[in-house]
Amino acid sequence: MAMEKTFNAAEAEARLSAAWEKAGCFKAGANASRSETFCIMIPPPNVTGVLHMGHAFNNTLQDILIRWKRMQGYDTLWQPGTDHAGIATQMVVERQLMETQQPKRTEMGREKFLEKVWEWKAESGGTIINQLKRLGASCDYSREAFTMSGAPNAPADVADGNFHDAVIKVFVEMYNKGYIYRGKRLVNWDPHFETAISDLEVENIETPGHMWHFKYPLAGGETYEYVEKDEDGNVTLRETRDYISIATTRPETMLGDGAVAVHPDDARYAPIVGKLCEIPVGPKEHRRLIPIITDEYPDMTFGSGAVKITGAHDFNDYEVAKRGGIPMYSLMDTKGAMRADGKPYAEEAEAAQKIANGDVPMPDEAMIAAMNLVPEAYRGLDRFEARKAVVQDITDEGLAVMHSVPMIDEEDGQESSRLEPYVESKPIMQPFGDRSKVVIEPMLTDQWFVDTSQIVQPALDAVNDGRTRIMPEGDKKVYFHWLENIEPWCISRQLWWGHQIPVWYGPGIINKSGKLTLSWEPQAIQRFCAASHQEAEAAAKSYYEETGFSDDDFEGCPEVASQHESQDLESFVELGIWRDPDVLDTWFSSGLWPIGTLGWPEETEEYKKYFPTSTLITGQDILFFWVARMMMMQLAVVDEVPFDTVYLHGLVRDAKGKKMSKSTGNVVDPLDIIDEFGADALRFTNAAMASLGGVLKLDTQRIAGYRNFGTKLWNAVRFAELNECFADGGRQHGVCTDGVRDVHITQTVNKWIIGETAKVRETVDAALEAYRFNDAADALYKFVWGKVCDWYVELSKPLFYDGSDAQKAETREVMSWVLDQCMIMLHPTMPFITEELWGETYKRDELLAVTDWPTYQASDLVDENADREMNWVITLIESVRSARGEMNVPASLEVPLVQVDLDDAGRTAFANNEALIKKLARLGEVSTGEAPKGSVSIPVAGGNFALPLAGIVDVSAEKARLEKSLAKLAKELGGLRGRLNNPKFVASAPDEVVAEAKENLAAREEEEGKLKAALARLAELG
Repeated sequence: MAMEKTFNAAEAEARLSAAWEKAGCFKAGANASRSETFCIMIPPPNVTGVLHMGHAFNNTLQDILIRWKRMQGYDTLWQPGTDHAGIATQMVVERQLMETQQPKRTEMGREKFLEKVWEWKAESGGTIINQLKRLGASCDYSREAFTMSGAPNAPADVADGNFHDAVIKVFVEMYNKGYIYRGKRLVNWDPHFETAISDLEVENIETPGHMWHFKYPLAGGETYEYVEKDEDGNVTLRETRDYISIATTRPETMLGDGAVAVHPDDARYAPIVGKLCEIPVGPKEHRRLIPIITDEYPDMTFGSGAVKITGAHDFNDYEVAKRGGIPMYSLMDTKGAMRADGKPYAEEAEAAQKIANGDVPMPDEAMIAAMNLVPEAYRGLDRFEARKAVVQDITDEGLAVMHSVPMIDEEDGQESSRLEPYVESKPIMQPFGDRSKVVIEPMLTDQWFVDTSQIVQPALDAVNDGRTRIMPEGDKKVYFHWLENIEPWCISRQLWWGHQIPVWYGPGIINKSGKLTLSWEPQAIQRFCAASHQEAEAAAKSYYEETGFSDDDFEGCPEVASQHESQDLESFVELGIWRDPDVLDTWFSSGLWPIGTLGWPEETEEYKKYFPTSTLITGQDILFFWVARMMMMQLAVVDEVPFDTVYLHGLVRDAKGKKMSKSTGNVVDPLDIIDEFGADALRFTNAAMASLGGVLKLDTQRIAGYRNFGTKLWNAVRFAELNECFADGGRQHGVCTDGVRDVHITQTVNKWIIGETAKVRETVDAALEAYRFNDAADALYKFVWGKVCDWYVELSKPLFYDGSDAQKAETREVMSWVLDQCMIMLHPTMPFITEELWGETYKRDELLAVTDWPTYQASDLVDENADREMNWVITLIESVRSARGEMNVPASLEVPLVQVDLDDAGRTAFANNEALIKKLARLGEVSTGEAPKGSVSIPVAGGNFALPLAGIVDVSAEKARLEKSLAKLAKELGGLRGRLNNPKFVASAPDEVVAEAKENLAAREEEEGKLKAALARLAELG
């Protein structure tokens, strides 16, 4: 049955995907013929996610590698799976509860809510995995992993596996080794979800903002001489001040100031360093005095050069406070409102003043953070409402810095001025939660942390000594910079969906008046870290028994008596300890992805076989958040690197290099692309733009071009079918045996294409070994389209139409073999159309997905004489075509050719292929002699031809056309060069704009070169 005229991707893709899975083509070990393994761990997408261009690009590269290695006979595993995505999933389910008018999360309780989450996971959590199948991703879907599999409340039929066991085991072991601790540090806090979030979940967006300038009066009415000077040391301002000026974008946080800092080299403030100033807000009688200190952080050239230090609400201030021993006062609750708890403001302010004066020892962080320094007037207000109130109160008291504003009298037009509060309107970078879309608040909270300083060195050593390679090389520097300056890692989240922290608490035991007594004071609480509640109970029972606490000691413990009917020690331990309600950050669990997906902590066969894994392909943006943490955690847990190579890529951008975003309307949906052009075209585009370290610009015109590339291959196979290349018994010669060219191949063109096939096989393998996906794609494109579909098809026609039976049979055999090699080598990048062609052409014993990759060598298959002759012929034809194009010769017109000078090899090559050359170059009579006047020179290896164009080309008109094009181009080049030679443009313009300008310049310069070459040819015509 004859082939269809075109490839129907929409119909074929789903059918072929099902066939691959049914045949087990993607299962671990499929097509393995060697002992070496090759394992890729998919960067787990969020279970709530849908396929976007970043996923499509990333997974295309992974699939190319895994299909290539599978065909080479490696024992391969591409491990799929999804991340449970704590915040995102909890948000989706809570929204669903609201839309279906079900009780809120807090109303139904933790256990019932988690049941709802698992129900959602079963119904909707597989969306992105199914979309990956549409892309053609050849993962072993029978092994699909999930970072919450095996959790206590996980339905057995929803998430098999023991990932939860791995996570809990690692936490307990790291806790026992002292790598994990609980402490109070500044974190990103999302007031909507009421949880800490990671830096990656924060979007810094430029928004309109204000900077207010306020006066902090000096204590006791002190004054000093304030002097400003210009760059030359000339005094530009001198005045006596009784205050220090502060500029802030967040006035509501002034209530928690612990100091004012100036740079140690700032001479303006030298007279008042070490003195006290007053926070200009709150009841006057209770206002706190804070010290003026020096620190390297303030910028003397920005604002007034003096900054307030609010350590509990700003990351930079936090570092200054830690260096200077400055108290850090927390002002807001978990919803971003000003705190309303604690003692009256007067008492708290008095206690804080004693701390500032040094009258009392500095309390610990927890006690300071518990103090509420929000005056009653602001307590309970939303932070932005509090901001308005603080600004108004300070201004009303006359403590806003004033400046003169020019004005014109409407009646007489006279100029005058008035004093107004100095408020700068300026854009500021505002942190927003990427899912909540609310402003993130730096907040000092109690969280769980990994002491990364204790586990970071092995991860540095592994890259330094080459056990793990990071590509491109520039990202290795980023990796080292992050890890060499690493901070403690906050791993706790205030959510319900996730791995609940395996720590239980119980009251401490204190000796009170000679009697052991239970204490629920924070400093006395005991922690019991264990893998299960039963183990925690045993640890608690052991603790209370070892400390000498007995059943008799329950007398006088009202807390126990009020909570439990029984007052024996065993029932107290069972009922009296409570579990930490927080869950682990998803980056903690996904940090164990390489071992957790392979069944660790059990010594599974998969773990023993595939770990350490081979290549990780992921985005540069998660080099620290995921890659570095996987390195640290695997080395800390199993003392082994998780992978030998890390290939990093940037964001996929639009055709102009701009970041895709919904707000700019330039987001490209890969599923829309697949619907319109087919998955193969998108995949080939991804491979073609994947230059190592390059900018990834997605152009739909390019995608359309690669769809046409698939059509070109399809048409070449149809041509071969029409010429009976796939007829039964057609393979009587056998082109290759064990990689050696068959001696029966007699025709030069067939010898040549066999050699070209061998050369491109080596080029593709070398490119993929070096992760140069774009070079592999480029080589295949040029070979399949140029050498096979264009040249070989055309060069074979004389043999098919006029050759002997033996020549026809040989050419059928060679063409069928060459097209098979095209399908095989293109399959990792374009799996659908190649698999379809594989099944269309012959009755095969196996699917293309598990066909062996070729190993023949160019040294065995290249015939030097045939290679030289056919490349000489092709070069001559291309040169004639180029000259015709440059001179604007009509395509249908046959023109004469003069052989001016040619060596023996050239004459033989021309004679052997004269009919073909004349046909493909659209030549008429071919003669020998001197180049006529008005000829264009056609140089070739071993000689020279001339193309007489006098009388065919209007030299004057062509010259005028080309010069007009050059003049227009010169203006464009001048503008582009002017922009790129302007240091201000290069420094201030977005990177993508500069890159686009450079690309435009290169393209215009290439065009200019072609036009000048065409003018030079015209000059030859006289």
